Amino acid sequence: MSEIALAADFAIIIVVATIVGLIARQTGQPTIIAYILTGLILGPVMFDIVTEEGLVESMAELGLGFLLFLLGMKMRFDDIREILRPIINIAVWQTILQTALALAVAWALGFDPTEVVIIALATVFGATPIIVKILTDKDEITALPGKIDVGVLIVQDIYLVIILALLGADELGSASEIATTLGVIAVMMTFIGLFSIASSRYLLPKLFRRIADNKDVFLVVSIAWAFLFIAVSEQFDLSLEVGAFLAGISLAQLPYSKELEDRITPITDFFILVFFASIGLRLAADDLLAYWLEAIIASVVLMVGNFWIMFYLIDREDFSVETSFLGAINMVQVSEFSLVVGALAVQQGYIGTDVLGYLSLMALMTMSVSTYIINYNHTIYARAKPWFSRFESKSKSDVELKSYDDHAIAIGYDEVTQQVLPLLEDKYEDVVIIDRRTDHIEELEEEGRYDAIYGDFRHGEIRKEANLKNASFVLSSTVQLDVNKALLNEVSDDATVFVEAERIDDARELYDRGAAYVIMSTYLTAEKLSEYLEWYVSDPASFDEAVERDIERITRRARSDPTDRQWQWVESEGDSDD
Repeated sequence: MSEIALAADFAIIIVVATIVGLIARQTGQPTIIAYILTGLILGPVMFDIVTEEGLVESMAELGLGFLLFLLGMKMRFDDIREILRPIINIAVWQTILQTALALAVAWALGFDPTEVVIIALATVFGATPIIVKILTDKDEITALPGKIDVGVLIVQDIYLVIILALLGADELGSASEIATTLGVIAVMMTFIGLFSIASSRYLLPKLFRRIADNKDVFLVVSIAWAFLFIAVSEQFDLSLEVGAFLAGISLAQLPYSKELEDRITPITDFFILVFFASIGLRLAADDLLAYWLEAIIASVVLMVGNFWIMFYLIDREDFSVETSFLGAINMVQVSEFSLVVGALAVQQGYIGTDVLGYLSLMALMTMSVSTYIINYNHTIYARAKPWFSRFESKSKSDVELKSYDDHAIAIGYDEVTQQVLPLLEDKYEDVVIIDRRTDHIEELEEEGRYDAIYGDFRHGEIRKEANLKNASFVLSSTVQLDVNKALLNEVSDDATVFVEAERIDDARELYDRGAAYVIMSTYLTAEKLSEYLEWYVSDPASFDEAVERDIERITRRARSDPTDRQWQWVESEGDSDD
């Protein structure tokens, strides 16, 4: 394929994906479905405009690597530490039982033994990007059902990486070869995984502390880290997806991961678009509809079966009925990773494109339906609650999770916020500070008095991490109008917000948008300066007294907190004056 033709294909794919994505957004559907539909529209299923020759080989595999890298970056072990034991129990048994169910369904529908195994392995996973995205948008990702689902998805994703590594192996002709290959994969993944964990504790914090303030270097080093793991994985004859996933996990444990996730998402979105569009491009109409009836039957059976398996396993850990119901109903879909496994199985010759079409149709149907199910999960539970009340018991109770609620947030750590933080601490149980400088975050972590989040407040992931919507008080020490407008648009109506502005017009607009108080530092400074100049000209004695009072106030503050570095220069300067 010529470079001009390849560029034209990319342009067509991006334009069509944008249009289909806008339509999907209007109907509440995830963008991954839009990407798959883009491939179906441009491929043999409909208009046959773009041929996938050369496209898949050059970009789709890289897209899969970036998808696994981003997936690994969402796997923060601290998010599930409080409920780790029940999550492991749920996830292990969920994998076993749902694999058994998928095997039975595929066998009952008449697929041959190899196809049955591939279908069962492919249809066990939850749709991690979709579930995390919708629950985050609904502010339910930190609730107990959301934490359970995230924990199960972490285990599933590790299982997915093992399956991808297994399917990427050269020889799987017999049971002994499969066992040997699994053993090699387990040893190699353990070795790389241990290096990943060790680097996240000892190497990466020091490295990123030095570079995180430089946005460009921050991003480049992160991507280079992913390619380093990919290169190491390939040296061990593992798939690039294994390396990318483990690289993402090591970065996820850093305090800078939310900021990095926001920065790298636009890059990964492009490659993910190409990957899922390429799956649609390789399907013919006959392939997509070859098993359409079987796909409908399997979708219904698996969605119902997956719900009851998850409900039983969560309920067995003595969580409340509501938690069990919500955690289960969020995980009923056949995920986009069924297409990842299916595409690799087609590439290796284990199944035909007709089976990939069957998996694609199931994924499209179940993801589309489950999007609405997750969005309306509480409404569905309210309707089903009378029937599910029979599962209630006095022995069942939910774990109390730490979460931010009715808390105070300070945006920026500077002279303004430092002086008021003790007052906020007295009034609110939790005080969260968002700052973009690594030395400030390091100082706050060493002090251990307040919770600190590294990142740019403009990024949605940072605001969600601080749970801005549920904050009772927010203090912004930035004069950037767009930041303060975004803040006032997102906080609850009951929240008290103090912001800063440089110009009168900005202050007026911020008051109109609901600010309780606008700090006009430049205006107040000019007013104070005018007052001092007037004293200096007309009443020198008053001027000298005012200056002496200021010096005494500053010196008193410095001596009351000698560890405060911003005031240390005052003591030395005051001593020299004396």
